[in-house]
Amino acid sequence: MPAPSKQPQPPNRSSNSVRVEIFDQAYNLSGPDPQYILKLAEYVDAKMRAVAEQTHTVDTVRVAVLAALNIADEYHVSRRGQEDGAVDYLKRAQTLSNALDEVLNKERRAG
Repeated sequence: MPAPSKQPQPPNRSSNSVRVEIFDQAYNLSGPDPQYILKLAEYVDAKMRAVAEQTHTVDTVRVAVLAALNIADEYHVSRRGQEDGAVDYLKRAQTLSNALDEVLNKERRAG
């Protein structure tokens, strides 16, 4: 019996399903964008392989949980950065609004 392919199979365009391999396990997945599914699968596979290499563990469930925690951490750090950026944007907008109000008030008093 031949070994399974390490490369993801091309998507089946008629059903939007795609065969992917994550940590040497094959999965048939479907969704509106098969190329996106392939990218996600490659990302998860890379994370699992990195965790397995760093922890020297072969327990697939443990590797999957640790990879999921790493991905969740990346997500929350990214989200926090976006939220912090939104707060900074609002602070800057308020500062500019206050400065504009001061200029307009001075012009009204002088005018």
